[in-house]
Amino acid sequence: MNTDLLKRLCETPGVPGREERVRALIEKEIKGLFDETSVDAMGNLICRRHPRTASGTKSKNAKNPTKVMLASHMDEIGFYVSHISDKGYLHLNPAGGFDTRNLFSRRVLVCTDNGDLKGVMNPGGRPIHISSPEDRKKVPEAKEFYVDLGMTDTQVKKAVKVGDYVVMDEPAIEIGDKFVSKAIDNRFACWLGIECVKEIAKKKTAHSAEIIVAFTTQEEVGLRGAKTAAHAVQPDYGIGLDVTLACDTPGVPGEEAVTRQGEGVALHIMDRSFISDFEMINDIEKCAKKHRIKHQRSILAAGGQDGAALQQAVAGARAVGLTVGTRYIHTVTEMIDTRDLKAALDLLVAYLPTLK
Repeated sequence: MNTDLLKRLCETPGVPGREERVRALIEKEIKGLFDETSVDAMGNLICRRHPRTASGTKSKNAKNPTKVMLASHMDEIGFYVSHISDKGYLHLNPAGGFDTRNLFSRRVLVCTDNGDLKGVMNPGGRPIHISSPEDRKKVPEAKEFYVDLGMTDTQVKKAVKVGDYVVMDEPAIEIGDKFVSKAIDNRFACWLGIECVKEIAKKKTAHSAEIIVAFTTQEEVGLRGAKTAAHAVQPDYGIGLDVTLACDTPGVPGEEAVTRQGEGVALHIMDRSFISDFEMINDIEKCAKKHRIKHQRSILAAGGQDGAALQQAVAGARAVGLTVGTRYIHTVTEMIDTRDLKAALDLLVAYLPTLK
């Protein structure tokens, strides 16, 4: 599988509220693929592909077609600069949920209007050589972390301002059957939204529903972009594309694994934000079995995703979550199995044309 686009998506900075660079990459990638594209006030990129005949041409008889909306959020967890100290250290405000145990000694990118600056992030306090045993047991809060740019205070204050944003600075890699990167949550879904429509267009597959892919903003801070996008589109069907947990790793009981990598795309039954439409789940599962696509069912005890916003828009829509199990979520080592990624793509390409 060619992961070049996925790599570029994951490595592009874009925290909640500052997704414009990711959006620009997507806009360039999808030129000519959709019939209509627009950007709304929240920064969502909404792309529409009209119904098609078996020859791949636009259907002339499609009036008020059924609308199926896919939601793929563009934002990654990160930080905003909240304060610049007299010594030039950057203090941060989180934009998204972090487990601070994963934040020690990280290389970061500080994104400013005049370019990106490389820095390092650490918590305040004594290093190991002079710390006490009690010091070493402490897990710092997010507010205790700061960024050191290796510059003088004067240089920092000229280059950075409050409101600039910070992301992790780690390259994507492939190991075995796995793709590892920061921001797989949720750039994999942006990749999936693009690639599934590319495949449908390439195969000239007929579809009577209008396929709408919304690349949404600010999911990590409350599904905000998806709410406004779904309100504008008012879909009949909604599919939230997102990662889910794959805790098939040491230290987690089997009953808490959620998904297992290599077992296929996950049909997302429920989380704290919504419960998927059971008839859609059954239809998607039948489609997966028909096409011999590996799949599994999953329930996430916590968290939420854009499928909830699609389900609850205006008068409501039938909606499901379609997810791929990812290890080490919300770290720089997020890991996805490329076989599961391929299963998700194959299932979407097979299922979307069946919606009437």
